[in-house]
Amino acid sequence: MTGDDRPTLPPVRLPSDAELARDALAAPLLARAVELTRWARQAAADGVPVGAGGELLSEQLKDAAAHLGLTGDEDAPALAADAWDFAVDTGLLLVEEEMSEAGGAGPGTGDAGGDEVFGLATPDADLGGLTGAPDAAVPAPAEILDLWRSGLETVLADAATPSFEELLGGVEGAIGEDGEIDPDAIDPDALDWDMDEESEALDGALGNLYLLTATDPAVGAGAMVPLPVLAASMIVPEGMDEPTDEVLEEVSSAMMRLDEQFRMLAPTGLVEYRPVDEALTQEAGEGEEVPEFGELGEEDVSRYGMVRLTPLGLYGVRERMREAGLDVPAVGDLAHAGADRLLTALPVYTEENARREIELWFAARTGTDPDASQDADGAERDADEAPAPVGTLGAARELLAAARGTDEGAPVRRLACQQALSLAGHEAEPALREVLDDRQLGGLARVWLAEHATGEVPQPDEEMVFWLTIDTIAAQVATTGEPEELRELVRDLVDQHTGFFDKAWRVDHPATADVLETMGRVHPDKHVAKTARKAAFKARSR
Repeated sequence: MTGDDRPTLPPVRLPSDAELARDALAAPLLARAVELTRWARQAAADGVPVGAGGELLSEQLKDAAAHLGLTGDEDAPALAADAWDFAVDTGLLLVEEEMSEAGGAGPGTGDAGGDEVFGLATPDADLGGLTGAPDAAVPAPAEILDLWRSGLETVLADAATPSFEELLGGVEGAIGEDGEIDPDAIDPDALDWDMDEESEALDGALGNLYLLTATDPAVGAGAMVPLPVLAASMIVPEGMDEPTDEVLEEVSSAMMRLDEQFRMLAPTGLVEYRPVDEALTQEAGEGEEVPEFGELGEEDVSRYGMVRLTPLGLYGVRERMREAGLDVPAVGDLAHAGADRLLTALPVYTEENARREIELWFAARTGTDPDASQDADGAERDADEAPAPVGTLGAARELLAAARGTDEGAPVRRLACQQALSLAGHEAEPALREVLDDRQLGGLARVWLAEHATGEVPQPDEEMVFWLTIDTIAAQVATTGEPEELRELVRDLVDQHTGFFDKAWRVDHPATADVLETMGRVHPDKHVAKTARKAAFKARSR
């Protein structure tokens, strides 16, 4: 997909590459993988013996767990094995097949306590700066993030793959009365599992978390999402007010699957996760009545699992979406863009992100903010990409010029222009005074001058007042639809201006008829609504 064919998601605010790289190195799985690579460098000059899949052998696994300080933890072998596998998957450790005495590759026992040795694992020299190699350069933040992402992909694949026991659990006769697996009873066609379907489901969950982070200020600020809410967002059809028992059962099943997957993903640093309370499963298994999610108080919600994307996770999901062809903007992308692109994009931003994007845009034109020389990911831009420094006054003129127009999107650009200019300093005043007589810009100029200027602000004539009214309502309908606030605005306008519709239908604005029709829909008084519709008809016939 290219250009306009690519889906566009709301912009997100990301830390710099340097900050993200520090987060990646602090994530438990990569931190342990780096530590085990250092251990491998010191433990065996020729390499650490490994099995056919690059896994540690039993004796080395015990030593690795002890080195990580996991002694006494019943999960120590599994944690150490996961960290070692992550080191292999990311390329921190390179595995080469061991050559037999006859000169061919093949298994042997070596010094491995009886385990078969298929190869030797040695630290990658190119990443030695991370893993204790003398005089080696530390990798750049971008290289560390690439390393983290390569390991993440393997964990995501594992998370989307059920265990062998889970797969066989639904196959009749696969597991005998003695608990052992009967190979002759396994029919591959009877296995109820589709790799692509499982991967798409996990991608969907992460995509919904990304969208919530981008659009919900609370989630964007770090609030966690209840697991049932996330599961329901994947399962419950849009517009279904009362989910059926069948749908609720699907939500419950998805929730428990996500619980397993997020437990696996949390050590990568992708998500912060509070697992489902295991007591809930016990209570349900013992026949106790477990309350529905909607009946729970705030203190009980966390028992059902809580999750959020970390800043590192937001970066990771965004990169995967970019590779899938989606348009996934980040705050700072428009710092060097023209004013027209900025004004067109701002309406989908959250208030906080819009403010930051505007600040960076002004900074790029005034040279007052070091952030203006970096993109959303903290990487420096080429000098020839930066706009010429024009100062606040020149930037204000650029915004006002981009706000002009009679096209369908012009009212929204003017609303965004007003938002952007609210962050301009007093240096912008001359630009606003220059457009006081401009029919399209004179109204917003007067609003700005009334709020910022110290000199006299001329009163607008009635024609400009009505034009600005139509323009403002058109912009609000385009960006927010018809909320209750619009109903109140329409009611107040009609109450304050006698004969409002007799004058409004004459306004020379492309959106006049549409705005009057909208006013007719939202005004609570039937007589006034009918008058608005008649005025809309006159406007179209003019």
